[in-house]
Amino acid sequence: MGIVYKVNEAVQTEDVIRVFRSSGIKRPVDQPERIAKMLAGANLTITAWDDDKLVGIARALTDFCYCCYLSDLAVDLDYQKSGVGRELLVLIRQQIGEEVSLILLSAPEAMEYYPKVGLNKLENAFGIRRLR
Repeated sequence: MGIVYKVNEAVQTEDVIRVFRSSGIKRPVDQPERIAKMLAGANLTITAWDDDKLVGIARALTDFCYCCYLSDLAVDLDYQKSGVGRELLVLIRQQIGEEVSLILLSAPEAMEYYPKVGLNKLENAFGIRRLR
């Protein structure tokens, strides 16, 4: 049947933690209550499923008219390099539309991935890092 993608599908915190751990993304996976709050605070999620197994997630905050911050893009290690991450990005773009800027912060080890899937490196961003 292949991978099925869903928009704003309810997910279990434990499943997201498993995907985060497997993917290599650095998230507070030892704090399930914090992950649950992260999921509850997002207003756009795209998930990838292999039958009933969560294998990928894109979690974003957006106003759907000007900007979208893609906070998480994570794919289970067993499904990486199969196009799941690319499709999650395509579906995020479809949901937000062409008038909306897509912005994300990349982990150093993912800097070469994003240009391959159509994102441009920006030189005009600033931020204040979280303390924990």
